[in-house]
Amino acid sequence: MQGILAPVQFAVFLVSLGFVVRYLATGDGAAIAAASIVTKTLVLYAIMVTGSIWEKEVFGCYLFAPAFFWEDVFSFLVLALHTAYLVALFAGLGDPRQQMLIALAAYAAYVINATQFLLKLRAARRDERHAVAVAGSPLSGGLA
Repeated sequence: MQGILAPVQFAVFLVSLGFVVRYLATGDGAAIAAASIVTKTLVLYAIMVTGSIWEKEVFGCYLFAPAFFWEDVFSFLVLALHTAYLVALFAGLGDPRQQMLIALAAYAAYVINATQFLLKLRAARRDERHAVAVAGSPLSGGLA
């Protein structure tokens, strides 16, 4: 599920970022920008739920498995900022520009968090390739 939701979330993020930047630059499109941020937040919630289920299956705990501890910690900051945007939007706190600035902070945190996960995934794949190469080496005692 993560393999589907992560690229979907990134695509939604890019589209939404475009709407938010357009609104901040021109003052036009507040409603579509707001709707796109809500959509991005809902996709984020979905990926967090499915990700915690994956962590439970793989590592035995829903969150904060040692292998993903710091990524999960930062994910909570991402969730908090996205949720702060929703609270501001639905409670009418601040003007749309201020709300969009909260969304930009949430998006910046999301980019950092996504980068954390991508670097972790890349390192895991590199380590896996290395382990396979070593296991297949005649010097390692593996079958060549």
